[in-house]
Amino acid sequence: MSTALYRLGRLAARRPGRAIGIWLLVAVCVIGSSQAFGRNLEDSFEVPGLDSQLALELLTTARSESAGLTAQVALSPKDGTSFFENTDAQVELAAAEARLGELPDVLDTTSPVAALALGPEGAARSGVVSADGRVALIRVQYPVVEELSAENLEALKGAVSSTDTEVLQAEANGDLFFAFHEPETEVGELLGIGVAIVILLLAFGSIIAMGLPIGMALFGLALGVSSMPLITYLIEIPSWAPQIASMVGLGVGIDYALFLVTRHREFLARGFTVEESVGRSVATAGQAVIFAGGTVVIAILGLAFACVPFMTAAGVATSVVVLIMVVASVTLVPAFLGLAGQWINRFGLHRRGHGAGDHTSAGWLRWGNHVSRNAWAYTIGVTALLLGLTAPVLALQLGFPDDGTLPESRTERRAYDLVAEGFGAGANGPLVVAVDISGDATVLTPLATAIADDPGIAKVAPAEVNEAAGVATIVAFATTAPQDNATRTTVDRLRWDVFPAVLADSPARAHVGGQTATFADVGNRVTSRLPLFIVAVISLSFLLLMLVFRSVLVPLKAALLNLLSIGAAYGVLVMVFQWGWGKELIGLESTVPIVSFIPMFMFAILFGLSMDYEVFLLSRVREEFLATGDNDQSVIRGIAGTARVITSAALIMISVFFGFVLGSDPTTKMFGLGLATAIFVDATIVRMVLVPASMKLLGDANWWLPAWLDRILPTIDIEGETRLPVPERIDDKVLTWPSAR
Repeated sequence: MSTALYRLGRLAARRPGRAIGIWLLVAVCVIGSSQAFGRNLEDSFEVPGLDSQLALELLTTARSESAGLTAQVALSPKDGTSFFENTDAQVELAAAEARLGELPDVLDTTSPVAALALGPEGAARSGVVSADGRVALIRVQYPVVEELSAENLEALKGAVSSTDTEVLQAEANGDLFFAFHEPETEVGELLGIGVAIVILLLAFGSIIAMGLPIGMALFGLALGVSSMPLITYLIEIPSWAPQIASMVGLGVGIDYALFLVTRHREFLARGFTVEESVGRSVATAGQAVIFAGGTVVIAILGLAFACVPFMTAAGVATSVVVLIMVVASVTLVPAFLGLAGQWINRFGLHRRGHGAGDHTSAGWLRWGNHVSRNAWAYTIGVTALLLGLTAPVLALQLGFPDDGTLPESRTERRAYDLVAEGFGAGANGPLVVAVDISGDATVLTPLATAIADDPGIAKVAPAEVNEAAGVATIVAFATTAPQDNATRTTVDRLRWDVFPAVLADSPARAHVGGQTATFADVGNRVTSRLPLFIVAVISLSFLLLMLVFRSVLVPLKAALLNLLSIGAAYGVLVMVFQWGWGKELIGLESTVPIVSFIPMFMFAILFGLSMDYEVFLLSRVREEFLATGDNDQSVIRGIAGTARVITSAALIMISVFFGFVLGSDPTTKMFGLGLATAIFVDATIVRMVLVPASMKLLGDANWWLPAWLDRILPTIDIEGETRLPVPERIDDKVLTWPSAR
């Protein structure tokens, strides 16, 4: 592979215009096709085999309106009076009801106007006017998500905006927002990129060298995100996937380009020509990029193991962006380097004692010696610290944040508060019970009564019956908020206690559906699959590192340290999001459960990203060990030779990830904080302290491999430079060899 990459790099550097032109042509085709033919990204939480999915399938079979999406518009007089005594508010309410009913694709709306005509008691029983008459609720029923688009959400927002007058406050939330709301790029994301620019400028000391990784990453990200509406022809991509892909894509794109530019500047400093330097950079660092990027892709695609389709789809979308970054790193970056030529080191900061090819730091040499002298203390102390950070994982609670966790600037949050104030917290997450009564319709009344009698249920709406399909729908409202543990307990009690007691001698079957039940079911599915997924990923990392470094203890130690760094990130998420420690610092409105799919998604991403630093550091350590046979000095010099690049790469990733923490969405905050924490722990505490300390204690045993295993394992030269011909030298100047042209 190294020879092929060497030739590819030289070709791109020799013909930069051709390589850049091909990429621009691809970008124009992809972006143009996406704009012309791309499909909308949609959120679907369908997961085969779950009880909530069985409920959805029953409702769909019966063509029940409850199978579709809903939105709800909460209205309240702005002067604090009730609808019963404010005739102006009643007039505005009637106009709002008519306006919402005329929206495209709306199947039905509830009528608080008709409920008000029944008087206070009748209106309260209707469930669409609060008992005090201060809040009215118009539920807007839509068909299934496949028949809708983002235009429906925009039309609803326009109608709600027209309804919000001097007389009425009008706010909206519901399934339609969840399915089609696309967050805008926020200041934090741009700030993260700005910090990355500063770090690169300080690391390289050159504006041109700084601009190449940033430019390549932004170009690759634009291409990757633009491709997602086209990928939806193969698999449904959730609307939140671009944000996750942006985090990972920006991080790995900048890092991969950073490694290539760093290696290129080293070769230039050694006297190689630009073309030769680029070729060797792609053959060496480019091979490591392909290895690391391929590992990230494999790990993320491993999310399919969870059997949760929307996680698989998000993994596919993220993997596409990572693949684009890898391919661009070994083709587009070499073209940029060839175009820049010797100007790569100009127009920048020139710090005394820091040359373009100088990456061995005296400060890091001193640090490596210090850690080596105090290896036991650092090993015990840092391990205890990481175990302490990991301990809160024992209290990990998976769920899904509801609209009550959004900032008050969002209409969904204000609607949530109005509904909770007027009808109780459970009204924001109705439980939809689908009952198959084809074999026994007599159970419907006792079942509805049993559901209403459950202590966790506040109200049960009258059942809807489709006699032709043999399906009945019972909508129940819990006494607690959708994200509360008590609500999940209520759902479990209905499924395992209430339903069996009523339906024990009946062929009828009941299933609990709705968004609240679906989120709980997805959390349970992920929880059950997470341990096996972690074992599979750790086993893969052990095998790959054993192949690369010809060692048993090095990959075993790396696997354990990866667990510690990721466990510490999980622990920080629990402390901040569940316990509320420092939540105000990141703009979190209230404590929330950890989003059910985040731990598995984080593990897949972080496993791949940590391999970057592992390979970059240990390959340098092994190179020194093979040359000298001195384990202690090899570790120290390996740290000194890679620390500057690893630190820069880690700071870039942390800044990019933390930029997303400043957004308004709690789920995005979790991803950003979790990834930033894990990278910080992995690249600093683990790589710069625990790895050298533990390798010092293990000594030459680090590189032990049974002879029989060494014979059967294939050889992987991750750096690849040993496979390249040695160039001729005349007067200490490097000359390319004729056969390479």
